[in-house]
Formats: sequence, structure tokens, C-alpha cells
Amino acid sequence: MIAGYGPQPSWRDRFGALRRLDWALILAVLALCVLGALLVRSATHAGLTEQGKDPEGFLKRHLFNLGIGFTLGAVVAMLDYRLLRAYAPILYGLACLGLVAVLSPLGETINGSHSWIVVGGGFQVQPSEFAKVGLVVLLAMLLAEPRDGEPRDNDAGPGPRDVVLALALAGGPAVLVMAQPDLGTTLVFGAVVLGMLAMSGVRKRWLAGLLGGGLLAAFSVWFFGLLKPYQIDRFTAFANPEADPRGAGYNAQQARIAVGSGGFDGKGLFEGEQTGGHFVPEQQTDFIFTVAGEELGFIGAALIIVLMGVVLWRGLRIATGAADPFGAMVAAGVVCWLAFQTFENIGMTLGIMPITGLPLPFVSYGGSATFANMIALGLLQAVHLRARPFPT
Repeated sequence: MIAGYGPQPSWRDRFGALRRLDWALILAVLALCVLGALLVRSATHAGLTEQGKDPEGFLKRHLFNLGIGFTLGAVVAMLDYRLLRAYAPILYGLACLGLVAVLSPLGETINGSHSWIVVGGGFQVQPSEFAKVGLVVLLAMLLAEPRDGEPRDNDAGPGPRDVVLALALAGGPAVLVMAQPDLGTTLVFGAVVLGMLAMSGVRKRWLAGLLGGGLLAAFSVWFFGLLKPYQIDRFTAFANPEADPRGAGYNAQQARIAVGSGGFDGKGLFEGEQTGGHFVPEQQTDFIFTVAGEELGFIGAALIIVLMGVVLWRGLRIATGAADPFGAMVAAGVVCWLAFQTFENIGMTLGIMPITGLPLPFVSYGGSATFANMIALGLLQAVHLRARPFPT
């Protein structure tokens, strides 16, 4: 028995909890995964065939990763999420160790980002993906309840010491990720911190100060030339896509051509000319949405957005129905993470956001990203299973 939590549930209780899962959330994620698998197959089949490799190679690995991811998510869902409060510092510490390891000789550079650790057998681990989980849990622990001996006004939200500590601890992994450099994940960290602070009820002047500080930091990074040349090229292409259509603006231009060519109902699954001709780089990962736009058209692209909307809606319902502030903050952090990453990925495809290399949750091909997303799904389900009353 864990002090304060009562007797632990039996295996019969755990299996009985299956019917209390948020099935709308699960079905939406399953639908996204099915669509993603079809799009990954379409994006990679022709290229692998031309190279004389197994044309279904990427699809098989993607399905394997999904299987591992769903297993991880199921394990997390069956855990008592309240116990994570005690282990939040450990999860945070492990996440930071992983980010430090990437910057050591163990790390490898792939696609211009030193963000990977090669483990052999064709598999790589990206610690920054798991750092998102560690950051969400740690911030939930800090912002949900006052520390011992520090009473808090329920209407005021976290006090200054809590906010400063949260910002300081979030800054550590953000600096390590920026050193890789991985601007996209750094932006996700910023969105998670700002969103969780807002949902914790922090005073508005803190949010205004953080926004102002973020703009000042962004200006300083640009002014002092702290960005890598390829990152500057990406922002230049975002501001003026026609400035270098064969260079820095190529990806963004080809992405818009692919999406626009699909029209209302698309060219048909596996029939995309832009996709089959490899005009859009990294189409199975960062630019997976272009495959949907070209082959499934507006209908298919809108379906992905609607399904992601269902995921975010259920996450917010779980946050509002959580049994305690810690559970509410965990669910809110997951929603902020998935919402910003979805907006950034689709936005860079449509030309309304700069290209940062973030995958589309539950849709893009990937290992570490898939595992982290499924762990996030498991956290939402864990909070939902122990909510009173359960959200409808």
C-alpha cells in the first residue's frame, strides 16, 4: 500500500478499466495511425523500389514502431499517474542525461541536427522526444500544488517562487536541445511552459512578461547570429518563399505545390505525382501532410485536422475532469505539446509557419517520436481512468 493512495487495484480491476477508457480518444488516434501508415507507404514505396530495396521496408518498420508505442502507452495508462509526482525529478534527470549524451561522442548528426544516438540494427534514439514527457510531468508537479510550507491562494495560481523554479528547470533541457541545434523541439518546450503556466492560473503579468522575454530572446538570437546558416535560410524562405526557389525555399515551395495539386478530393492514394517523383524531401516524416494533400485532397487533409481536433478536445475534457490538480496539469501539458506540434507541422507545410523539422503526431514515420506520442496518450488515459466523475 502506498501512503495516501489506498490499496492498489487488482488485475481484475485493471482489466475492468478497459471499458472506462476514453474510446473516442483511442479511436481518433487509431484512425490517425492508419492514415499515417498508408501515407508513409505511399511516400516511400517508389523510392525504395528504385533503390532495389524492400518497397515495404519503411511501412514494416513504422508498423513495428507503432506496436511498441501502443504497448508503452498501455503500460503507462495502467499506472497510477499520481505516483509520477514522486518520480518526476528522476524522469527529468534521465531526460537531461539523454540530452547531454547526444552532445557527447555518442551523438550522431542526421539531416543537419545532432539529435540522435545510434543504437544499432538500423535504429536511432532521439532523447529530445522523451524530454517532452519529462518536462510535462515535472512542470505538473511544480505548478499543480504549493510546496510544503508555502500556502497558495487558489485564485492566484502558482507563486513567484514556483514560476521562477519552473522556468529555470525548463531552461536546462531547452538550452541542451538548442545546442544540437533543434529549434523545433525548443519551440515545443516554450509552448508547453507557456501553456501550462496559463492553465495553472498564474497571474497575467507573468504571461505578459514571458511573451515579452521570448520576443526579446528571439531578436537577440537573430541579432547576434546564434542560428545556424540552414536555420537562417529556413526563416528567409518563410519570409520570402520566392527569394531562392531552388535553394532554401525549395522545400516550402514544393510542399505547397503538392498540397495544392490535390484539389478537393485528391489524385488517389498511391497516385501522387509529386510524391512518386520525390519532389518533396523527408516526405514520410516532416512533410507527411503533403502526401495527404496531394493524394487525398482537401477531404483527406481536413480529416486529419478533424481527428487531431478530437484528440485535443478529449485531452482538454480529461484535464477538466481530472481528480486532482496534478492530473489536470499533466493532461494540459500533453494537450499544449500536441497542439503546438500539430499546428507547426501543418503550418510549415502550408507556408504559414517556418520549417523546423517537427513530425506530425501519430501520422509521421518515426521511432522516438512515435513512442513519446503514445506515452503521452497513455498519460491522458491514466488521468481519465482515475477521474471522478469521468468526463463524457
